[in-house]
Amino acid sequence: MEIGVVGLGRMGGNIALRLMRAGHRCVVFDSSSKPRDALASEGAVAAVSLVELVKTLGEKPRAIWVMLPAGRITEEVIADLSTLLEAGDIIIDGGNTFYKDDIRRAKKLAEKNIHYVDCGTSGGVWGIDRGYCMMIGGPKAAIDHLDPIFAALAPGLGSIPRTPDRAEGDTRAERGYILAGPTGSGHFVKMVHNGIEYGLMQAYAEGFDILRNKDSQDLPHDERFELNLPDIAEVWRRGSVISSWLLDLSAAALAKDPKLENFSGYVQDSGEGRWTVEAAVEESVPAEVLTSALYARFRSRQKHTFGEKMLSAMRFGFGGHIEGHEPSDPESKLPDTDVNSPAPKTAR
Repeated sequence: MEIGVVGLGRMGGNIALRLMRAGHRCVVFDSSSKPRDALASEGAVAAVSLVELVKTLGEKPRAIWVMLPAGRITEEVIADLSTLLEAGDIIIDGGNTFYKDDIRRAKKLAEKNIHYVDCGTSGGVWGIDRGYCMMIGGPKAAIDHLDPIFAALAPGLGSIPRTPDRAEGDTRAERGYILAGPTGSGHFVKMVHNGIEYGLMQAYAEGFDILRNKDSQDLPHDERFELNLPDIAEVWRRGSVISSWLLDLSAAALAKDPKLENFSGYVQDSGEGRWTVEAAVEESVPAEVLTSALYARFRSRQKHTFGEKMLSAMRFGFGGHIEGHEPSDPESKLPDTDVNSPAPKTAR
């Protein structure tokens, strides 16, 4: 298939590369020429503007994957695309957009018969080789049309054992992607996924903090242990009930830097944890662990423990997030923004 990709950062560029490796034709755009040129050298067609990208896409319906930070820049680019595309074309938002913004955008785009697909995408900087787990919302016909794209990005069955007693039927979940439901449901599922991620990361961080402080001078001498954290992380990876990819990343970070001296412990949140807690309040669902994990990130910006250094190390491991290089208050909802309003020319 042919697809446009807008936003060639840590994930967008790798998404385009993985699609091209699977034989799909990618027309790419980014405001920076460096990633455009890099992908052009790999076989992509690089466009210097959104206008050129849309004109270059010859296959109809045209499909454009937007992979930009949630918030105003995504809103502006989708507004621009809505003036350039035609009835039947498809916009896919693969970022971490707030799901209520998806619902609003889809209604506006539907007035022009442009389809909107929200795709919660997990995989971080490793997705190019491991594949991406995708949670997709929107019109079924548009998603079915895009199935070769999603299938190429997904991990596939791989070596994971199949779940016993799983009913026969749609195999997409086993291959790493699902049609979650109507517009907004994909990003809602991804939002909760990231809220759970906060909780898992906090549990590992607190556990390793307890292990590290077992040699505290506040303890009786015969109760002090100087524990080898890299070895503990490594042994837990192998057969333990708490093994996971997050633990794999923790083990790698500790093997490289046992004291995590390269991390300050300042831990940013990217928005989804906040939105998950808000959804729990709206639904009257108790979410003590996820809420506490979010508040722990807020606290980390005032004082830093070894556990918070573990959180920083995990975030760098799966997503390449660098301390101090993200906004302190993530953009979230844009309730007063009209998807059809003119966007600044810089958005192109």
